[in-house]
Amino acid sequence: MTVETILRRAVPEDAPKLALLGAATFLTAFASDHPGQALVDHCAHEHGPQRYADWLARPDYAFWLIETPLGAPLGYAMLCPPEIDIPPDGGALELKRIYTLPGWQSAGMGRRLMEAVIAEARARGAPSLYLCVYTNNLDAQRFYARFGFEKVGQQQFMTGDVPFTDWILRKPLR
Repeated sequence: MTVETILRRAVPEDAPKLALLGAATFLTAFASDHPGQALVDHCAHEHGPQRYADWLARPDYAFWLIETPLGAPLGYAMLCPPEIDIPPDGGALELKRIYTLPGWQSAGMGRRLMEAVIAEARARGAPSLYLCVYTNNLDAQRFYARFGFEKVGQQQFMTGDVPFTDWILRKPLR
């Protein structure tokens, strides 16, 4: 059975939904190899409703939500100015987060979110789009490669006080 889903731009009132999705998907994605307390601390800090409310208030940030017709959140993406450890192209943007709930992956939602982010980045005139992906997340790396992202560097990602290595990927938009 296929369930209809709705893709839309997130609004400030969506901060609680984004926080819930952010914590749930981060926990699910990384519970297998991140220390428990560091993971909990990271989710509490980086995925709180106020964190998302602050981002949603910024005009240089954009979020998309995928929901059921009844409004249950299933996935989201976040576009923002680059926060990477290499000098980005002038005017570039970063796909900071893109997640769907387990059980809803492989249903085309990631593609829809990615297409929305790329379209917005192009509309803003960005020459390229960056993202960071955990070196052990091979499924995500394959997904990004299908959209033309290539490795251009690496950086540390902190989960609580525990460092992990991420690849920095870049997609030219022009």
